[in-house]
Amino acid sequence: MPTHKEKTEGTILSGMRPTGRLHIGHLSVLENWAALQENYRCFFMIADWHALTTAYDDTEKIPENIQRVLLDWLAAGLDPEKATIFVQSHVKAHAELTLLLGMNTPLSWLERVPTYKDQLIQLGDQGKDINTYGFLGYPLLMAADILVYRADTVPVGEDQLPHLEFTREIGRRFNHLYNVDVFPEAKAKLAKIAALPGVDGRKMSKSYHNDIALSATVQEVEEKVRAMVTDPARIRKTDLGHPEVCIVNKYQSIYNETALEEIQTACRAGQIGCTDCKKRLAVCINQKLEPIRQRRAYFEQNPQRLGQIISEGDAAACLEAEKTLELVRKAIHF
Repeated sequence: MPTHKEKTEGTILSGMRPTGRLHIGHLSVLENWAALQENYRCFFMIADWHALTTAYDDTEKIPENIQRVLLDWLAAGLDPEKATIFVQSHVKAHAELTLLLGMNTPLSWLERVPTYKDQLIQLGDQGKDINTYGFLGYPLLMAADILVYRADTVPVGEDQLPHLEFTREIGRRFNHLYNVDVFPEAKAKLAKIAALPGVDGRKMSKSYHNDIALSATVQEVEEKVRAMVTDPARIRKTDLGHPEVCIVNKYQSIYNETALEEIQTACRAGQIGCTDCKKRLAVCINQKLEPIRQRRAYFEQNPQRLGQIISEGDAAACLEAEKTLELVRKAIHF
């Protein structure tokens, strides 16, 4: 079972939807989580119910994707001895709290969430109908995810700050309506998250096949790096380069920072070709992924441990969530 002893910084809830394999664009988030688990009581949730908000008609792969996410998390350094790792739908308290909070949540609060109308348009353009009760209510489910553990800290990017403020509003409203002090106001834990483009310059996504998976082999990394888009103005090695427009340079700035200035200078002077630059980058990415591969190999060879981790994490999460629900039920006289 995870232990939270002597962790005085606060309580954290965060999660990811199981929509497929994770890629190196997720790595900075996971590294941040791994650092936070040292000093915070961390609850890391595989958010399978959230996957239903946009994939309600394509659920066949969700169980497999839950296992993929778990394996990626463990390989990236999340430690079940230090953090509670669980599956959202295994903790029914999330659903009960969402229902109870929904009884007093103004409809207008849900409709004004910035991402709601944006995603209706974006996914609608892709032929996806998400004019559903579930999609409208997903910010409330997200709020319940946080509130059910009475988390006081949530690691987020700036684009998620409106969701966190919505959560605070929901908690404040409940406390005010029932004259209690059940829910704390969670503060944002902003982290510097590296925004990586895909190898073709578009947003990194497995659906575009332009990602580098956390599970990629040495050879797969080399192939992906060779396919990266470079400075279109360079035809020959001796042509003067423009690193600021090159995808490879963006990756070098993250994975080969110590040699970045040298590489940029050589590129601008036409002293290093794109092929050599990519080879150096591939070496650095593979060095970064090697300890992840080693941890992955251990868990792949011990699949029974994966089941044990989820079972123990689910039990710990259920225990903590039920404490909150007891306070909620008492507040509303149930």
